[in-house]
Amino acid sequence: MASDLEKRAREAFIDDYFELAVDLYTQAIAINPNNAELYTDRAQAHIKLNLLTEAVVDANRAIELDPTLARAYLRKGTACLKLEEYQTAKAALEAGAALSPGDSKFTNLIKECEELIAEETGGLSKQTEETPVDTKPVVDMEPEYNTPSQVPEVPPPKPKYRHEFYQKPEEVVVTVFAKGVPASSVTVDFGEQVLSVRIDIPGEDPYHFQARLFAKIIPDKCKFSVLSTKVEIRLAKAEPIQWTALEYKKDATVVQRANVSSGVGAERPVYPSSKPKRVDWDKLEAQVKKEEKDEKLDGDAALNKFFREIYQDADEDTRRAMKKSFVESNGTVLSTNWKEVGSKKVEGSAPDGMEMKKWEY
Repeated sequence: MASDLEKRAREAFIDDYFELAVDLYTQAIAINPNNAELYTDRAQAHIKLNLLTEAVVDANRAIELDPTLARAYLRKGTACLKLEEYQTAKAALEAGAALSPGDSKFTNLIKECEELIAEETGGLSKQTEETPVDTKPVVDMEPEYNTPSQVPEVPPPKPKYRHEFYQKPEEVVVTVFAKGVPASSVTVDFGEQVLSVRIDIPGEDPYHFQARLFAKIIPDKCKFSVLSTKVEIRLAKAEPIQWTALEYKKDATVVQRANVSSGVGAERPVYPSSKPKRVDWDKLEAQVKKEEKDEKLDGDAALNKFFREIYQDADEDTRRAMKKSFVESNGTVLSTNWKEVGSKKVEGSAPDGMEMKKWEY
C-alpha cells in the first residue's frame, strides 16, 4: 500500500502536481513513518511549493532516521539557502558532500553559500529582511516540466494545539498549550530563522508547527521545556529588536531596536495583539485582598471579620473545634482548642446578667 502511494506521489511530482504529491507522500508516511526516503521526497515537493520550513522539518526527520542519506542533506541545504540561512545550509551541504563525493550539486551550492556568507559578513550591499534575496537557480535531482498545476488549494486543517508568544528585549517566548504531553513525544528544532515543533503521541495524529520567524535567532542559546500544561520555548534574539509578529512576512515594517535596560525597572514582556488590553488577574486579586484586609469595620461586622480571618488561617483541628463549640453552645462559645472540646459536649454560657433558656417546640 505504501509503495503504491509512493509510486503515485512520484508520478504526481513529475507532472508538477506538487500539492497532490505532498498529500500522497503524507499518506505513505502514515503507513510507514520510519521511511527516510519518503520524508526526503516530500521535502522536495515542499520546496517546489515554497513551503520551506516544512521542507527543513522533513529533511531533519529523514536525517534523524538515516544519517547516511545524502539527498536529505541536499534538501535541507536547498531549503535553508532559500530561507537565507546560509550557515545552516552550508553545514548541511558539506555533510551531504562527504557522503556523496564528487557530486556537483553539493559543490555548486556550497560555493554559492560561501559567496553569500562573505557578502553578508563583509558589509556589502544586501537586501533587507523585508525583501528576500533572490538566490541563484538551484539544480534539482528530478526533471522539470512546464505543465501548470491544476490541483485546487485546500485550506489547512485547524491545529491541534493553540500557541501564542510574548517577548522581552533579548528573547521571544513561544507557548504551545499542550496538556499532559510526555517530554519524549516533543521535538523542537531551531534554525537561524526557523522554529519547528513536533508533538508525536502514539495513537494520536501528530502535531507540527513550523514557522519562518520574524527575525533571526541564536539557535545555540535557544531552549525549551515540557511542563504539565504546555510546552514553553525560549528563542534568543540575534538582535534586540521589537518583533511585530512571530512569523516573517514580506510586507513587515522595519522595527526599532528594543530599549534594553539592566536595572530593576526593566521592560515587562510585550504581548503583541489586536485584542483589548489583557487583565492581570493575579494583580487584581491581590489588590482586592489588600482592600478587604484594610477595610475598617465596627461592631458585629468587625467581630465577624476577625473570626473569619482566624478560621481561614487555622489548621483542620482548630476549624473543627470552632465549628463544634459554636454549634453545641448555641452560638455562645467559640473555642479553638480541639483537645478541650473534642471529647465532650460544649455547654452554652450566657453573658453576665443573662440567663440561658431552652426553647420548647
